[in-house]
Amino acid sequence: MMKHVLDRPVWSALATRHEAFAEGGDLARRYRPSIVPFAATASDDEESLRALGRLLPPLESAVIVQADEISLPAGVLAMSTATLVQMIAGQPMQAVSDERVHRLTQDDAGEMLALASLTKPGPFTLEALSLGEFWGVKIGGRLAAMAGERMKQPGFTELSGVCSHPDFRGAGLGRLLSLFVAGRIAARGEVPYLHAYASNVAATKLYESIGFRLRSSMNMAVIQRAE
Repeated sequence: MMKHVLDRPVWSALATRHEAFAEGGDLARRYRPSIVPFAATASDDEESLRALGRLLPPLESAVIVQADEISLPAGVLAMSTATLVQMIAGQPMQAVSDERVHRLTQDDAGEMLALASLTKPGPFTLEALSLGEFWGVKIGGRLAAMAGERMKQPGFTELSGVCSHPDFRGAGLGRLLSLFVAGRIAARGEVPYLHAYASNVAATKLYESIGFRLRSSMNMAVIQRAE
């Protein structure tokens, strides 16, 4: 059973602030696949798991992220699994001002997708901008780095999509944009949080250095319904 709103962040978002982007019902939901591939159940009882299975068309993948061990319905397979860390702001995040940072729009979507495809910060689509604001730094007319918002729950917003082009790494742009977006989230009275692969020690150390702390280990699975 969920003990904290962020234990099942996908479910908590789709049942509240991101309900408009949801497919499904009271037992299982997913984001519209054109936005992001995340899906979730309200609990791990058999009825909810069966509802999850019915949400997935044959051979279509979805991503589950939750603190509990992941249970799957009959006929649904885990194609890959990973352990994530969920980190949350451990102190009030201050607003950051930097003239290099600009809000990204649909006009930038192609460049954003290309950068995300190159650096693989996590699931990203051309419709990701519908979930929240994205901000970036351009150098020489090229998108050098970006960061933005993804899942939203009451009182919380996820910092996501943090990435820098390899040509511009080492310039502190990931740190700058993480602080910038986290500061904007905090200015709205919400708590910023994020997910990273547990194996990505460099990323977790960066986030710790700017004020995030570990909240929970998380399980992730890419799932697919058998044909």
